[in-house]
Amino acid sequence: MKRRLAREIIVQSLYQMEMNDVDSAEAVEMLIAEAADENETEHVITDEIELKTYVVQHVNGVWEHKVAIDDMLEHYLKGWQMSRLSRVDRQILRLATFEMVFADDVPAKVAVNEAIDLAKHFGTEDSGKFVNGVLGKMIQEVDTLKGDL
Repeated sequence: MKRRLAREIIVQSLYQMEMNDVDSAEAVEMLIAEAADENETEHVITDEIELKTYVVQHVNGVWEHKVAIDDMLEHYLKGWQMSRLSRVDRQILRLATFEMVFADDVPAKVAVNEAIDLAKHFGTEDSGKFVNGVLGKMIQEVDTLKGDL
């Protein structure tokens, strides 16, 4: 399973959930089917069951911890509020925060680098720099954030 593809689907699923008020299963199912059928992501899906399991776990994890994640992000969004962020940037930051603080399967530096790449791919011209700035501050205190849980 390619985690890059999984992260793309996770971000898109979170976006769908927020925009269209659908549940995680519906959003994930639709996006994985779309990726498998149209292969717009330019990735070959070799193990759809493993991919779906990973994506659902992470989407549900982000959604379950959304309030705590948003509270953490508010602290690092100097001069910004979560509600003012683009929906795409917001979902990317949520996923990266979840991976850094709540998940144990991804090193924090990898989560930050992946988030920057996702922001460059899905976001605006400035999204990569913005995500890097926010997560760059957060990664310095990630051990403290984990300890506060």
